[in-house]
Amino acid sequence: MNSSANKSINNLISKLNQKRKMWFYFLLKLPSAWFWGMKIKSVDHDKAVVNLPYNWFSKNPFHSIYFAAQTGAAELSTGLLGIIAIEDKPPISMLITSIEGEFVKKADSLTTFTCNDGIKIRETVELAITSGEGQVVNVTSKGVDSYGDVVSRFKFTWSFKTKLT
Repeated sequence: MNSSANKSINNLISKLNQKRKMWFYFLLKLPSAWFWGMKIKSVDHDKAVVNLPYNWFSKNPFHSIYFAAQTGAAELSTGLLGIIAIEDKPPISMLITSIEGEFVKKADSLTTFTCNDGIKIRETVELAITSGEGQVVNVTSKGVDSYGDVVSRFKFTWSFKTKLT
């Protein structure tokens, strides 16, 4: 990777880690993330961590975090790594083609979703570019409550394909 690509990617990561910029981004581009109060705790080349609060906006009538909010936070933790992987590359589309969720325990406190699959995602993007064919990658995100207990696990299949220019 050349130094200008590295600089662009590092600049993107820096922006993603700035709370104020992400708040405005969510408000404009991902209103459900803004509504539910999601926050990017941290993101780098290999790992993304997203917090989802337990509050009036995110809870369901059963006094736990709504499954859709959990799915959205888990998706964001994987999607951030995809956004970083396609930065400074030829135009590439990214799309979720499959989701599998497991709800282990009631999510009734701040829940943190972590995806550690940045390397897999980057390798898949590079293969999509070099082969010219769409590629898929399976990644996971785990939700852990403020007590350290796993509350949910998600498997996402992301598709990456170069766009015709």
